[in-house]
This record gives sequence, C-alpha cells and structure tokens, in this order.
Amino acid sequence: MAFDLERFTDTSEPLQWDDLDLTVFREQPLDPQTLRTVRYMCDVEYHTTCFLRDLLVTPSHREEESAGFMTTWNREEFWHGEALAAVLAEHGIVVDYDEVKAKRLGLGWQLALSSMKQSGLANLVGQDFVAVHMTWGVANELSATAGYRRLAEMTDSPTLAALVTRIAQQETRHVAFYTTQARARLETSEKARKLVRLLLSRAWRPVGSGIMEEDEVRHVFGHLFGGQQHDVDKLDQRMQRIPGLEGLTIFDQAFHRLAIA
Repeated sequence: MAFDLERFTDTSEPLQWDDLDLTVFREQPLDPQTLRTVRYMCDVEYHTTCFLRDLLVTPSHREEESAGFMTTWNREEFWHGEALAAVLAEHGIVVDYDEVKAKRLGLGWQLALSSMKQSGLANLVGQDFVAVHMTWGVANELSATAGYRRLAEMTDSPTLAALVTRIAQQETRHVAFYTTQARARLETSEKARKLVRLLLSRAWRPVGSGIMEEDEVRHVFGHLFGGQQHDVDKLDQRMQRIPGLEGLTIFDQAFHRLAIA
C-alpha cells in the first residue's frame, strides 16, 4: 500500500503525554544507564533540525513529497525531544532547545563541513541522491523505532515504557514513508541500487554518530542491543527486503565496529 502523505500531514499532532505522571521519577528515578540512554535519544531528536538543514542543500528538498514529509517529520521529532526532555527534567537534568542549539554552534566548522559534504555528494550523484536519502532514512528510522521498543521492554518504569512506546508508534509512520520512497526509486534504477548499496555498506553508522562522542554511541546501542543478536538480525532483514540490498548487514557491521557483542 502506498504511503498516504496527505493523511500523514493531516493527522500529525504533538505526542500525547499529558496523561502520564512524570513526577513518579522523583521517588522512583531511572537507573543511570537508562537515564544516559534517554539523554542521548533526547539530544538526537532535538538535532533533527540539523539533519533537515543539511538536506535543504540537496535535490531532496525539490521533491514535493519529500519536502512535505520532512516538514512534518521535523516537527514530530522535535515533539519527541520535548517529551524526553520532560523526563530528564524530573531527574534534575535540564535540556532545552536553546542548549542543543548552542551545542550545534559549538561544533563550528564540523557543522559547516557536514552541509558541504551533503551538497557535494548530491552534486556528484545527481538525482540518485534522493534514493540514497530515502534508503538511509529507512535505516535510521528502523533503528530508532527498534531502540524505543527495546527500551520499553527493558525498563522497570511503566511511565517510561508508555512514553517511548508512543514515540515508537509515531516513528513507524516515518519508516513507512522512507520505505515506500526507497522502493519506488530503487526498483527502477540499477545505478541507484548499486550506489545505495555501496554507500550504506561503507558509510552508514548508528543514528547520532555524527553528533555524539563514540563512547556515548557505544553505550546507548550496547545498552539497547547488547546480547540481542536476534533483534539486530531482524533490522538487517528489514533492510534486505529493499531492492538492491539483498544480503546486506549494515546493522551487524555497525555494531561490530563499536565492539558491541
């Protein structure tokens, strides 16, 4: 079934969490490992505007469906960041958008270089960049959704489990969009299939790798997926259903690079 962009934009609304009593964390705080993972997730969600900015220098922003989706996607990811920031606030950790913005500015030349790299890659591969963007989006959103679901399974907090389950439910719509777009573009272009396979196999890294220290990336994905080879294999199998990606194991490879067993 084709992704219904109009329905997606019409039904998009802020993540509902007003009914969750976050004050329970004052008496029953999250354990340090989980709290560290939630902080990472919050920062990544708030950094979505960075990813969007980089994409505005590529052919993706000229595609009507892509541009329409990215506007709503950016908004939903920001709402996810707000909800996670509220959880952190109950633990005395203040994270707001201004702080994240300052962190981005602190990256300085690295941020400028990121946009230049995106623009350069887009100019090099031309219209096939959109296929790269969409397939890369599948991998990122699949891992984000799986991460939230794993956290819901692992945590002893019903409140956190309820919140991250709701976030995961919104993320599944993002997966659906990217998957639909990736399939449509790769089914019709052998060149795009070869390009996407090459770039994913050599360059894909877990979400947040470009903005977080490697120790933080290793902690979060080790915390969520350490000892969970079955879940990692399922992620790779989802990617392998996309034309041209048969047999590719980008998640397994990425976790091995991070020394996550």
